[in-house]
Amino acid sequence: MRNLLLLLGAAAALNYAAAADPREAGVLDQCQAPFAKLRSVPVRAVTIRDGFWSARRKVNVERSIPTMLELLEEHGVLDNFRRLTGRKAAPRRGPLYTDSDIYKWIEAAAFVLQSEDRPDLRVKVDRAIEEILAAQEPSGYLNTYYVDERKALRFTEVTRSHETYNLGHLLQGAIALYRANGERRLLDAGIKFVNYLMDNFGRTKRPLSSDHPEIELALVELYRTTRDRRYLDFAAYFLEGDGERLKLAPRDLVYMFSGKPFTARTKLEGHAVRAMYACSGATDYFLETGDAAYWKTLERLWEDLTRRKMYITGGVGSRAVGEAFGEPYELPNQLAYTESCAAIGNFMWNWRMLAATADARFADVLERALYNGVNSGMSLDGTLYCYRNPLELVGNPDDKIRNPWYSTTCCPPNLQRTLASLPGYFYSTSAEGVYVHLYDNNELDWRLESGTPLRLRQTTRYPWDGNVTIEVQPASPAEFTLFVRIPEWSARTKVAVNGAPVAAVKPGTYLPLRRQWKAGDTISLSFDVAPRLTAANPRVRDSFARVAVERGPLVYAMEEIDQKGAGSLFDLRLELAGGRPRFRETYVPEKLGGIVELRHPGVEVVPPSATRPLYSPLQPAARPHGAPRELVLIPYYAFANREPTAMMVWIPYGP
Repeated sequence: MRNLLLLLGAAAALNYAAAADPREAGVLDQCQAPFAKLRSVPVRAVTIRDGFWSARRKVNVERSIPTMLELLEEHGVLDNFRRLTGRKAAPRRGPLYTDSDIYKWIEAAAFVLQSEDRPDLRVKVDRAIEEILAAQEPSGYLNTYYVDERKALRFTEVTRSHETYNLGHLLQGAIALYRANGERRLLDAGIKFVNYLMDNFGRTKRPLSSDHPEIELALVELYRTTRDRRYLDFAAYFLEGDGERLKLAPRDLVYMFSGKPFTARTKLEGHAVRAMYACSGATDYFLETGDAAYWKTLERLWEDLTRRKMYITGGVGSRAVGEAFGEPYELPNQLAYTESCAAIGNFMWNWRMLAATADARFADVLERALYNGVNSGMSLDGTLYCYRNPLELVGNPDDKIRNPWYSTTCCPPNLQRTLASLPGYFYSTSAEGVYVHLYDNNELDWRLESGTPLRLRQTTRYPWDGNVTIEVQPASPAEFTLFVRIPEWSARTKVAVNGAPVAAVKPGTYLPLRRQWKAGDTISLSFDVAPRLTAANPRVRDSFARVAVERGPLVYAMEEIDQKGAGSLFDLRLELAGGRPRFRETYVPEKLGGIVELRHPGVEVVPPSATRPLYSPLQPAARPHGAPRELVLIPYYAFANREPTAMMVWIPYGP
């Protein structure tokens, strides 16, 4: 009887998925999530026009995604599948988690196909899927590492195997593709593998843990796609942890960020990417269940992150050892690990927290991570990637901070899927109206939850300019609320509707604009993008007596290559007369893809610090002698796109 019920449940899931229009779903399908205050719009509903993100997305689809497939082929990732079917005689290559890289590549391609039809890309995706599906075993098991002599080790190396991690990325790639064009072969393969797991593992069966969280959020999204409650319950099994039966050591529970109940967590620790993915999955679970214990834990962990453990760039993960969080305020600059995947995880988590609350504080962190810690991960030409994203470099040519390939190549396709899915993060809907989260030239073509078709068109030079115009085009006059985000960093913001000023504009909030909207109505926003100086908490020892420069959503940095006539970057300091900044701003279209460059008076220590003894007697406090210099700053995301050179975000300053 039990097996019959399982089969009926699986059949119902398949029928539901086939009957629904998958193209209606966003990056996350929260349309039926009972505890989501906001609902995503489809990626295809937003067209990003020429502007800041269009250049990044063009490079992504024309250079990054094609060259990454070539590299995956060159390094044997697809051959790992072919060898299992006899299509190619080749040894298995790469770490045990390489299957996930082709799944993430498929997800990136799928989000591109949600935005536009590219037949050449569709053919490449189809060919990759054919190789993958041919390697799936009749049981549903699909993994290229735990085969042959390692077959007996399946689901026994619970602290390292990445078997559920690979499956999670298979599911996410399959769901994105299903939402692109209704293609469900990969989705059916993923469902078959999940059903195999549920038949063999669980509370009353063999114990299992996600050594690298990923399956949790994938299972929730599979539940949303199929409405099969078993998948949500299985996600809960992983989130609740089964470490006691697996006899996991305390250090494993910390590093893996799984194995023990998520709600028992009191702080962020261990592997940063694992922690961000676990928090994302837990938020997805809350959105579907409203479990108060989960929300209490999520709030506690978010406070720990944003008050004590997050870099100014939105990057997370202080330590190279374990790719891990450090202690509170342990945020070294040169040694910062800040893996690209961790910044993406921070972005993903805050998107889910935003959906749960409609609270702008989550959108502010999301934007910070996106423009800085995520955007820095891919070179401007789209072919080189950062695994680490440090906040300081000494300029050693041997420090290859950007590379075309890593033996652990998780970050490149992760960056690609994020940029490809970006249109899906600009807007959300609610019963009251529409929320505007991000700003760039774009057009929304969607509908209100009442069913009224709606177009919104943004015109702006954001983030270089703070002026944004939003043209509102409902199909017929309709009363609803447009919630426009007022970034926390904008100290003075002006808002007008059809030229009439709006009062009570507060930073770090969504401004509700409710009225009977008609075609041709306009909203004018003017954000304060003046450069500002930011100080770190005094407990952040690496940044003590230093300042960071921010402008709009962007963090800035100095590179030695720009400091003409100066010696070492580390002998320069910002000169603050009367404590007030004196920036000169210039848009330079030919530099680094077009940036607003900042210049500010500074001094160079004379004599240079390199000529001084390593240690010397303390001298009476006096203003050091310095030679005047004009310091040049560029957006942090563009660092290391020229020749090897020293770089710093946190700059020493003087009176």
